[in-house]
Order: sequence, then structure tokens, then C-alpha cells
Amino acid sequence: TDRTRSTSESDSFFSKKLMKFSAKESEVPFSSHSTMISSTRRWWSKETVAIVTGANKGIGFAFAKRLAKEGLTVILTARDFERGRRAAQELSAQGLHVHFLKLDVSDPSSINTFVSLFRMKFGALDILVNNAAVSFNELNENSVKHAETVIKTNFYGAKLLTQALLPMFRPSPSPNSNSSRILNISSRLGSLNKLKNPKIKSILQSENLLEQDIEGVVSSFLEHVKKGTWESEGWPELWTDYAVSKLALNAYTRVLAKRLEGSNISVNCFCPGFTQTSMTRGKGTHTAEDAANVGARLLLLPPEELPTGKFFLGGSSSSTSVVNSKL
Repeated sequence: TDRTRSTSESDSFFSKKLMKFSAKESEVPFSSHSTMISSTRRWWSKETVAIVTGANKGIGFAFAKRLAKEGLTVILTARDFERGRRAAQELSAQGLHVHFLKLDVSDPSSINTFVSLFRMKFGALDILVNNAAVSFNELNENSVKHAETVIKTNFYGAKLLTQALLPMFRPSPSPNSNSSRILNISSRLGSLNKLKNPKIKSILQSENLLEQDIEGVVSSFLEHVKKGTWESEGWPELWTDYAVSKLALNAYTRVLAKRLEGSNISVNCFCPGFTQTSMTRGKGTHTAEDAANVGARLLLLPPEELPTGKFFLGGSSSSTSVVNSKL
């Protein structure tokens, strides 16, 4: 069986030396202080609606719980109905405003059904956390046997869901306020410096990058997998299919952020680092709750402070909150 997560990485965690990604990168710190956000900074209420995908366990569940504890209404999604229902019930029993809707991001028909139900039950959206993802490798494995499924879920799933939900983001009362936000849970395994193919790297580094360019890169990878030439074509060497899916997601984040400039929607990536989840068999330097606490601080920044088109890497510095970190 596959290990759906809540993203984790197997390479070393929270390096002080930041690497080059396909979106501009900033470091956000963990904190040993209170995880609750100051009420004086709150721009949201119970009417603020957030969707968290792949949220029946791991980082997704921790994200849903944290956002709900901050007072938001959260739609928790999972592809397994019973597991998703139980996860939502666990949080609802704590008095939190959490609802479950079934969603398999790898299935376009499931996305369509989900979007229709969401529109009918909730009408408008403020926050989307694209967390759902899969990997089929052990920490030290590098099989590409399931590459098509990994790409379909981790990249195309997030992309298709985002596109379907864009019309439902709530209009902002003031222009250019970034009151709505999309956060793609990604990985630094998708760093451009993991690529050894100069042609592909050049495509993804282009300031004129388009969605079809990204899809072309992904198609090239899958073609190389079918031909058995992927190892000699300069693709990332660690968790290759997963890394390529995140490489594509990072690039898509940059393209979408550029396309939505001037709207009220920010689009960013967040790398939670080497987290203790089912994907890492419980190994990691910190818990899913730690990662979600940092991610939520980023996600709930006041509209005037939230940038767009960036890759945020969870950091090891000791600042008291994400809002005090250098963006």
C-alpha cells in the first residue's frame, strides 16, 4: 500500500544555507513559545472557510486541527470515507468547526463531485491547503514503478483542484489585500538544484514559464520512465518521482502566483521538513503538530504582510513566531 502523507523529506532538515527553488524562498522558524496567534492580529472568524486535503492523518490532520483551534471553519478531506469521517468527528467532538467531504485528488470526477458539494454547502472559500500526496518508496528506496500515480496525485491533483476552486474564493473588501490564500505543501526535494539536466532546468528557470511548459517537463519525465532512461537523463536522484512531482508543484506555484497578481489571492509553497509521519515510518526531527503550527503561522499572516510566489522552508531559528522571521 502507498503511504499518503502529509509531506516529509528524507534529506537533512532545516539547513541554514538556503537553496534555490523555482519560487523565491524564505525560512520560517519553529518556536518553543505559545503556538496560538495573538488575537490582535486576527483577520479571520468562524465564517472564514479553509479546505485541507489529505487530512485524515499526519500533517494534514494537524493543519486542520490547528486552523480549527484558531476559530476557522475547516473542511477536512480524505479519499477514504470512513477514515476521513472519523478524523472530522474527533475534532468536532472537541467543539471545533470541522466538516468532512470525501475527495480523491487523483480522480478528476472526485474533484468535480467535491467542488459541487462544497459550493452547495459552503458557497465561498478563503483558504486552500493542498496537502494530499503519495509516495511509494521507503526512505532509502528510489523506485519509479508508480511514477504516473505519484505525478497524477501530487502535481495534477493539486493543480486541478486549485483551478476548480479558484472561482469560489471570496472577493476581498479591499484590492490587493491577499485575504484569500493557497498554500501548497511541498518539499525541497523539488529544488531546481536537484536537476542535472540543463535543458529542463533552463525551462523551469525561465521568467516566462507557462503551465504547459511544466506539463511538458512532467511528460518528458514519464516518457523517460517508460523508456527506462530516467536515471541517465539528469532527474533528481533521491525519491525521483516524488521529487519531480514537487518540482512541478513548486513551478506551478510560481506561475499561478504571477497569474493572480493584482487579485486578493496569495499562492505560496511550504516545506515542513523531515516530519514524523507514516511516509517516514515515524522518523523525523519533529512532529506533524510542530510542522502544522509553523505552517499555520505563515498561512494566517495578516493580509498586508503575506507575500505571494514564495517557497517557505521551516527553520530552526528561535524567533517567537513566523511573523517575526525574515521573509
